[in-house]
Amino acid sequence: MNLLILVIDDEPDVELLFRQQFRRDMRAGRFTMEFAQSAPAALQCLSESRTASLILILSDINMPGMSGLELLPKAKAIRPDVPIIMITAYGDAETKQKALEGGAETLLTKPIDFGALRNEIDTRVERPA
Repeated sequence: MNLLILVIDDEPDVELLFRQQFRRDMRAGRFTMEFAQSAPAALQCLSESRTASLILILSDINMPGMSGLELLPKAKAIRPDVPIIMITAYGDAETKQKALEGGAETLLTKPIDFGALRNEIDTRVERPA
């Protein structure tokens, strides 16, 4: 089974960073990652991947156009079964509260602690379907 993680961030170097951090996992076939550089692109990807075994959505909060907080309820409506982790450079209490109230699993702050993120991913990869 091909497990998929969707990463949404408007910064192009984020894709490179994630591919670098998780290249062994992807090479080993543990999971694949898709990248969207905007909320509308992410929504399109979610609509098209309804049958894919999407296990996690990682979304930046601060993006031009539609923010991650605006994307959150729309993504949950399309894929209510998939946990969403929000990522922000500004981890203030108000932002965290809005994200959690919107249905986010948790909130990670930049720079991303890839050890913590790897633990989050591992629990979902190893969880029986």
